[in-house]
Amino acid sequence: MNNKRQLGFALAFLGVVMFSAKAVMVKLAYVNGVEAVSLLLLRMLFALPVYLLITSLNFSKLKTRLNPKNLWALLLFGFLGYYLASYFDFLGLKFIKASLERIILFIYPTIVLILSFLFLKKKIESRQVIAIAITYLGVLVMYYQEPDFSSTESMLGVGLILLSALTYASYLVGSDWLIPQLGSTLFTSLAMIVSCICVILHYCMVGDFDLFNYPAEVYGLSIAMATLSTIIPSYLISYAIKLLGASDFSVMASMGPVSTIILAWVFLGEQLTVIQIVGAIVVIVGVYYVTRKKQKS
Repeated sequence: MNNKRQLGFALAFLGVVMFSAKAVMVKLAYVNGVEAVSLLLLRMLFALPVYLLITSLNFSKLKTRLNPKNLWALLLFGFLGYYLASYFDFLGLKFIKASLERIILFIYPTIVLILSFLFLKKKIESRQVIAIAITYLGVLVMYYQEPDFSSTESMLGVGLILLSALTYASYLVGSDWLIPQLGSTLFTSLAMIVSCICVILHYCMVGDFDLFNYPAEVYGLSIAMATLSTIIPSYLISYAIKLLGASDFSVMASMGPVSTIILAWVFLGEQLTVIQIVGAIVVIVGVYYVTRKKQKS
């Protein structure tokens, strides 16, 4: 049991770090003038063939496990997760820094705990509350030197990222319920296919239909997002949720702000201060607390 949980925490850490890199790649792509919905479409188009292939390899499981109730739930959580949450996230990144985006997005562990309690009747454990409190303290320390939200654009960006946190938390809770019924691989593939279809439909309604005239860097970043920050982490995160549950995974996700601040410093030239480093250490302490306490129990 301990070995499985250790594997779950390791996969969660790797998945969160890879997924967090998306914010940096989005900011790099925006330099080339690409719109949010176009960038999201490119990311999904490059990822879609992989999800279709893996679904086809699991077709026998699909026929036996996908009943009408699961299908409707899958459509809902596919829509919420990597479509709506991603769209709000991509849009919000037009107005605020990548490091600040990841800090705001970190409110979703609390939302996950509350939704899991309300809808899945999962008890909120004291160790989870303590771990989240510690990691929140670290995030607040990292946030201390950020500029205030005096401009309308900054406020809009913050609001969009908050909506992304809410929709992604809903997706995680839905994953916790559906993964045992469908299996982590099949669930991830189907949910991502739903998300891809939603993005395609969205683009057909509002897109500029000018996908072939961007600089080569945009396509390179889209492929990187599709592989390194979508396909691989989507399976890692689903399997980690299977091993840990959504609540413990959401605490591990606090590594997201830490990794994004470091990546934004390296690739975007965003400021990295001593206070932010101290905050990152506090976050790591909180993550260590939840993993350590659970392994002892």
